[in-house]
Amino acid sequence: MKTIVFKGITALAAFLISFISTAQTNRLIVNADQGSVIINKHIYGHFAEHLGRNIYGGIWVGPDSKIPNEEGYRLDVMKAIQKLEIPNLRWPGGCFADEYHWTDGIGNPKDRPTMINTHWGGVVEDNSFGTHEFMNFAKKIGAEPYITGNVGSGSVDEMSKWIEYINFDGVSPMSNLRKRNGQDEPWNIKYWGVGNENWGCGGNMTAEYYANEYRRYATYARDYGANKLYKIAGGANSNDYNWTEVLMKNIPLNMMDGLSVHYYTMTGSWTDKKSATVFDRETYLETLRKAAGIEELIERHGAIMDQYDPEKRIGMIVDEWGTWYQVEPGTNPGFLYQQNTMRDAHVAAISLNIFNKHADRVHMANLAQTVNVLQAIILTNDTDMILTPTYHVFDLYKPHKDATLLSHHLVTEEVSYGKEKLEALNVSTSKSPDGTVNISIANIHPDKKIDLDVVLRGISAKSVTAEYVTAPSIDSYNTFEKKEVVKKAAFKDFKLDKDNLKIAVPANSVLMVRVK
Repeated sequence: MKTIVFKGITALAAFLISFISTAQTNRLIVNADQGSVIINKHIYGHFAEHLGRNIYGGIWVGPDSKIPNEEGYRLDVMKAIQKLEIPNLRWPGGCFADEYHWTDGIGNPKDRPTMINTHWGGVVEDNSFGTHEFMNFAKKIGAEPYITGNVGSGSVDEMSKWIEYINFDGVSPMSNLRKRNGQDEPWNIKYWGVGNENWGCGGNMTAEYYANEYRRYATYARDYGANKLYKIAGGANSNDYNWTEVLMKNIPLNMMDGLSVHYYTMTGSWTDKKSATVFDRETYLETLRKAAGIEELIERHGAIMDQYDPEKRIGMIVDEWGTWYQVEPGTNPGFLYQQNTMRDAHVAAISLNIFNKHADRVHMANLAQTVNVLQAIILTNDTDMILTPTYHVFDLYKPHKDATLLSHHLVTEEVSYGKEKLEALNVSTSKSPDGTVNISIANIHPDKKIDLDVVLRGISAKSVTAEYVTAPSIDSYNTFEKKEVVKKAAFKDFKLDKDNLKIAVPANSVLMVRVK
């Protein structure tokens, strides 16, 4: 192919044009000296709703349980989450947040009233896991708390007093109540959601009505002392771009810090979801195509936000994302318990790569959900637990947190199904504060190893290490009998020669390559 170099073009640009024009497939240029946007660690957040066996039986078993626990927190689950170093945890919902009244979950657990979880299974909850238990758990796992307040069935007064109870360091009825309940110092929580899915389970509101309600609630969501709340408005249902337009137009920018958006990857439809474990090659690739569809939402919602907030001060908060399939046979349909295969590992990798790419606008994201629900990182039974393929991807991607997003260019072959084509490789690149270059690579091809040539520019590479997640097949998953069918392992099939790195990317795998 003929290469045209325009007058005045830089040497680097000329090289890139020549490289792209003459390159065969499966080549990656990483510009280690080009990047200014920091990938916010909060993109790697998680979500623990009162749903199924997420809280009760997952995170919390109570101090009197025969299951090993620390102050009521299930010990095996807590240690696994600690290892993941999650930056934030969203609670108590979700749809549950807009029927949760916080005063039911404080004080002596024996005196707390029970409630019916009308959203999820109609089960009776004893409120033994409330504000103190959540805040203590967040501290134990090293995560910042992200609380979603009740706008749907609550009141301005209720939310205002909850914030005062949590954050005020002084003499007041709520501060005194917190102290009587055993917490002398305020928690100084930062992240606060003003309602959830207010277009649906959070009140079935119109965008215009919610914008007014947000302004009212946010007015009384006060800052105390030097602590400033990061207020997050309840955003759109997937591709409802009008919702974002109305909120950005009608809510003063100084009244909100974040605007959420929710996106679930499904095969089938809301009323006819497909199996989490039984699927063919076409369904697998269609799932990954839909997962990648989150990028269009980010770009289109982001374009609307840019009109009103060109400096990108307001963060896009993708505080619910993940896969949603049929529940596992024989389980409560309201508990949303599903298995987690290598396909879900690819969904996680693709989604996180996209969030990294748009880190100038995406400031936080929360996988739905933590334990036993939807695309969970951990599954439990009465006495045991397993780590899912998605858990291992989050473990693999830890180096991207608070790293500098790097410029890169990828040329990759495609994988086809029906009339659709997908790029076989999906990549994100970053540089850690110590100068290490991080390259995450997902090879979604079900059965083909891909030889990838990587050109490293702006770094004098001395050494390479790598880890990966793979499995015998795209539908492989871990069980309580076979816990390590899918796991993270060291990867050695690469060769470094000066500024060129050759990687034999296994079929059906997710890699993290680190260059020093």
